[in-house]
Amino acid sequence: MRIALLGGTGDIGEGLALRWAYDTDHEVVVGSRDPERARGKAEEYETELDSRGIDRKITGFANEMAADRADVVVLAVPPYHVADLVAEIADRIDEDTLLVSPAVGMKKRQGGFDYNPPSAGSVTELVAETAPDEVPVVGAFQNLAADRLANLDVELELDTLVVGDDGDAKENVVSLAEGIEGIRALDAGPLANAAEVESLTPLLVDLALHNDGLHDVGVTFE
Repeated sequence: MRIALLGGTGDIGEGLALRWAYDTDHEVVVGSRDPERARGKAEEYETELDSRGIDRKITGFANEMAADRADVVVLAVPPYHVADLVAEIADRIDEDTLLVSPAVGMKKRQGGFDYNPPSAGSVTELVAETAPDEVPVVGAFQNLAADRLANLDVELELDTLVVGDDGDAKENVVSLAEGIEGIRALDAGPLANAAEVESLTPLLVDLALHNDGLHDVGVTFE
């Protein structure tokens, strides 16, 4: 499967790119507004994997080219760039493309962060509103600590919550997520539940800010 990580030069993009390249055989493509930056980061990821005895080819392109012919497109960009990015790649994606949103809207205040969703209700629902009608949209990976993902020396043992209205699309994302060792994916219902999932993230960030040893805090459910 070809996975394109748009904004794959950033924190969550780096973590997912490294984990999928390390733990699976999926083809990993890094996207960026700057194709040179994308290629440079792809080479960095290859070097990191090579240092661990993993010989993998990771490619880097401009976002539009990375999305072209991808089976899965992960929008690993800040929430205020999501709608513009989806519009930019709209002619490169179709019903055979799975669009995944890990972004969360947050607003900094004194002592922490507040959940700050767009008018659509959640970033995931904003993606669904902006994407072509035939493209399935799934929300996932919002509550994972990016630094923890990117550190291949760290065992994860984390859950990620998956929301979407297309059952097959959700199953595919669950399979992709659980291809990463130490991640369990849980079905959290339809897209309408995305706000509840996304709103956990500022709480986790606040816990990390105020508690020693919880920099890479995540969630598990029992």
